[in-house]
Formats: sequence, C-alpha cells, structure tokens
Amino acid sequence: MVFSNLTFLFAFLPLFFSCYYTVGKFFGIRGKNIVLFLFSLVFYAWGEPVYVLLMIYSTVLDFVCGRMIEDGEIKGDQKKKKIFLAISLTGNLGLLVFFKYLVMLLSTVNSLFSVGIEIPDIILPIGISFYTFQTMSYSIDVYRGNVKAQHDIINFGAYVAMFPQLIAGPVVRYVTVERELNYRVETIDDFAEGARRFIVGLGKKALIANTMAQTCDALFASSPSDLGLIGSWVAILAYTFQIFFDFSGYSDMAIGMGRMMGFHYLENFNYPYIADSVTDFWRRWHISMSTFFRDYVYIPLGGNRVSKPRWIFNIFVVWFATGLWHGSSWNFVLWGLYFGVLLVLEKEFLLKFISKSKVLSHIWALFFIVYGWVIFTRETLSDIWEYTKALFGGYGVFGVGDTNAVTLLQRADVNMIFIIAFIAAVIFSTPIAKKIGYFIHEKLQNVSEGVWQAGAGILYDIALFAVLFLCTVQLAVGAYNPFIYFRF
Repeated sequence: MVFSNLTFLFAFLPLFFSCYYTVGKFFGIRGKNIVLFLFSLVFYAWGEPVYVLLMIYSTVLDFVCGRMIEDGEIKGDQKKKKIFLAISLTGNLGLLVFFKYLVMLLSTVNSLFSVGIEIPDIILPIGISFYTFQTMSYSIDVYRGNVKAQHDIINFGAYVAMFPQLIAGPVVRYVTVERELNYRVETIDDFAEGARRFIVGLGKKALIANTMAQTCDALFASSPSDLGLIGSWVAILAYTFQIFFDFSGYSDMAIGMGRMMGFHYLENFNYPYIADSVTDFWRRWHISMSTFFRDYVYIPLGGNRVSKPRWIFNIFVVWFATGLWHGSSWNFVLWGLYFGVLLVLEKEFLLKFISKSKVLSHIWALFFIVYGWVIFTRETLSDIWEYTKALFGGYGVFGVGDTNAVTLLQRADVNMIFIIAFIAAVIFSTPIAKKIGYFIHEKLQNVSEGVWQAGAGILYDIALFAVLFLCTVQLAVGAYNPFIYFRF
C-alpha cells in the first residue's frame, strides 16, 4: 500500500485515526501504541504478507538484544554487551545481504570467474533498508548509553513498524521518538498542521513527481542516440525533479502523519537544489540517511580527526556504503564513490575557488548533482557513457536514430501540463514561495494583523483542499503513480 492511493487515503487512514483516538481515549498511550502497531503490520502486509514476518523477526531480535545490552551495562559485563550488539548487527546486516545483495554478489562472481552459480529468485522486501537501519541504530545507541532499552515490546514494535515512515523513511532513530512513545499529547493544532503537511507532500508526489515520471520514464525507454541533446536533457532534468518531489513528498506525508499522532519526526530535506556545493547538497538531501552514516560509520572510523590518507579512506568507505545502500547494483556504488571524489576535491581545494562566486558555486553544484542522476539511473558503464555522449551533443541536437527527439518528446507527453508542472517544480524546489508569503505578510500586517493572519490561514487551507481535490482526481483516473525509493 502506498500513501498516494485512494484506498489508503479514504479507507485505511480514516479507519486508523478513528481507532487510534477511540482506543486511546479509554486505554491511553498503550492503547494507541497497540493500534499503531497492529495497523502498521496490516499496512505492510497489504502488499507483502509473508515478509511481515521479517519485520517481526527484526523487532524481536533487537528488542531482546537491547534488553541484554542494558543488562550487561547494569552488571558491568562488557563482554555481554559486545556479544549482543554483535548479534543485533549480524542479524540485521544478514537480512540486508541475503535479500538485497545476494543476487548482485552471485551475478558478479559469475561474471568475474565465468562460473555458473544458480541465481536464486529473491524478491526485495519493501522498506527493509529503512527498518533494519532503525533497529540497528537502536541497539548501537543502547550500547553507547545514548538511550535506555525499551522494556515494552508493543512500544518497540510500534516504533519499528510505524507505518508513516516504514516504507521509504525518513530514517527515524529511536532517540528521536523515545519519549513520545511513552508520553505524547496530541492537540487539534498539531493534527491540523500534520494534515496540512500531509497534503503538501501528496501534492508534491501526485501532481509534480508523477508528471515528471511519466515523461522521463518514456524518454529513458528510448536510446540516447534517439534522444540527442534536447531529449536527454529533458529526461534527466525531469528525473531530477521527479526523485526530489517523490522522496521529499513522501517525507512530508510521513512527517505530517507522525504529527497527527503526536510524533515529531526530524526534517529530511532542506531545499537541496539551492545548494552552493556538493558538500552543501548532502547537508540538505535525505538528512536522516546522511546523519546515520555520519554517526554510525564516519565518526567511529575517526572522521576527520585522523591523518589525511585515513580521512580520505573514511570518506570513501562512507560513500561506498551510501551508494550500496541505495540499491543492489554496481552503478549505485559508482554513484556513491562519485560523490566521495567530489567531496574530497571540494574540501581539499575547490571550495576556495567556487565560493568566490555564488553563481559559479550554484552552477558547479547543480551540474554535478544532475549528472549524478545519470550514474544513478544507468546500470552499466556503457549505458552511462552513451547517455553522457547524448548530453554533450554526441548524437546531435535531435538524435541520429529513425525517430528524432521532437517525436519522442511528443510521445512522452511534453505538453502544457508537463511545462506547468516543471515550472512548479522549479519554484517549489526553492524557498521562493515561502519568501513571497513572508513578504506579503510583512506588507499587509499593519492593516490588521489578526484579520490578515486569519484570512491568510483560510486562503491557505482552501488552496490545500484544492490540491487534495486535484490529487484525488489524478489518482481516481489511474494516473501514473510510481515510487522511486520503494526499491531501495
């Protein structure tokens, strides 16, 4: 089940909140957590009934390991702490390796050594990268003494299976919601603000990301030699906006639903496409993943408080892992290492030059960010090279195939709707709209601040209802509705 689905929007979600608040009224926070846990299992099992057992296994494993690590701390038994931390890490990483990377590893062995190992047919469980990272971070934080072990398996299960962020993040660390699992107060204002944030995310996903997806997927299906300069740039720019509005829209919906339940998740995106360097981009993009690798990989390796060769090694370990986390294909590893190289170059000397001009720094960042999506989407080196060649005019402006770029763009629905969505994508990937709102507020607040604020709030809510209506229409007519990060 996905958020941008009529069944979820008009059946699952209303039923969940009806039960959540009704049961909570009589049984308090524990009743709410039971409802959250059970509905989350149903949500996950909706598409993958069998794989819900993996999530239950991960929940029980890390619940027990957390208790045992805490017990080792109380008794001063460091060996016990280390043993159960190792069990937690091995159990979780074992799941990832088997379900996400085994096929890739066996295929690589077959290619390198010309052996005929049979490749098993393994279906990747949705969201496994997110919930295994969450449970591992819990065990590590208990081991470090950053959080106390959870003694109620229902509360812990509600944390692991929590459906708003279960499928595609953000990666919600236990320390973020530790207190709210046991003590949280829901208010009408929080619920309303959460609902608004959810609709904003749904609009990003259904109206912008889906429109971009329909075009770029149609163009990506064609040969780079057919796309030429124009077609290849339209496709990769459409993908640039698709992946941002797809993923940030999902994060907005997750944060919004969490707020409606009384949880306050941390932000996951901060206008990454206004970054003035690649370093700045990764402070703004998928923040929960970046901080995870920083706190659990980079800093334990020594961070930047080591010799320069060791620091470079640490950077490449982190970005190898970052790339591999995104998918079971070597192009993702290459994508991660690509950013590792850029970050090292920036921190060593390039930032001194590009930071002298804001225009130059933005052009630098945007070019390498957008080109990074070429590596991200092309599975082989030859595919990457062919697409790169098209981007830089190697196949002419309109392509050299039987079908030129103009025809392909028409087939890919590059029409007025696409153009409007593209302009909206440019605007809403920057703080322009927010700044305009602040400007209007400052100019008109002297008229009558109370009246203005009330009127602005009403207009904003009317606009959101319009967005919800348009999203509903789009989904009702069966519009193209993929979710990129579901396969990660």
